[in-house]
Amino acid sequence: MLEAILLPVAIVAGVGVLAGVILSLSSKFMSVSVDEKLESVRALLPGINCGACGKAGCDAYAKAIVAEGDKTNRCIPGGDTTSRKISEVLGIPFQDVQEQTAFVACKGNDDATTDKMIYDGIPTCYSASMFFGGNSSCSYGCLAYGDCAAACPYHAILIIKGVAVVDAGICVGCGLCVSKCPKHLISLHPQTGLVHVACSSRDTGAKTRRFCSNGCIGCKKCERICPAGAVTVTDNLAYVDSEKCTSCGQCIEVCPVHVITGVDFMQ
Repeated sequence: MLEAILLPVAIVAGVGVLAGVILSLSSKFMSVSVDEKLESVRALLPGINCGACGKAGCDAYAKAIVAEGDKTNRCIPGGDTTSRKISEVLGIPFQDVQEQTAFVACKGNDDATTDKMIYDGIPTCYSASMFFGGNSSCSYGCLAYGDCAAACPYHAILIIKGVAVVDAGICVGCGLCVSKCPKHLISLHPQTGLVHVACSSRDTGAKTRRFCSNGCIGCKKCERICPAGAVTVTDNLAYVDSEKCTSCGQCIEVCPVHVITGVDFMQ
């Protein structure tokens, strides 16, 4: 009787010992060597996998830096701090990062627009836009359901009075919000270019005013007054070339509908 009990126990114990030996040998002979520099660089990246560097994610970018000699200044969210630390780890010269900020090209808040219908569907911008372009009277305007805000890992976007607003003091320029806007209102700009047109309507001035009192009317006053030639009006909408703009503010002062604005630092 005792033998009937001990035999299975011995078999199980033997199998356990054999499995342990196999695992030990496997860990020794099948182990993958770790590149310490790669691990160090990866640890310095923010880990949000935004793709601003042009790679699939932080892992791919770290590998490109260490194995392929890619530039260390492509991580926009990490900024100069991350670039400097990576340069120190690799023992190479520091490469400056061109910081960016997201901007929402719409100023059609609750005071400037109205709803053309009552939307009672899924409360997302994407879903609302599929239903006759959304409930806003302006077909170009922000739908304010916050798809962009939900995508922002830094909580830099707020919905204020029916329109999305980016806090440039928090925004790191990762760009995750850009693809979430079905109206294509969000774009990234260098932090040095602080003047933008908060409108996307290409309707005539009269039609734009009928739907949004804050919309660009294409009057070209901004274009005529800009000393740097940075402002142009095309398809009834003003554009500011950030590379030419000197942030003198003359276009902001002359705009009759106050649609040209500076980047909002809320902090």
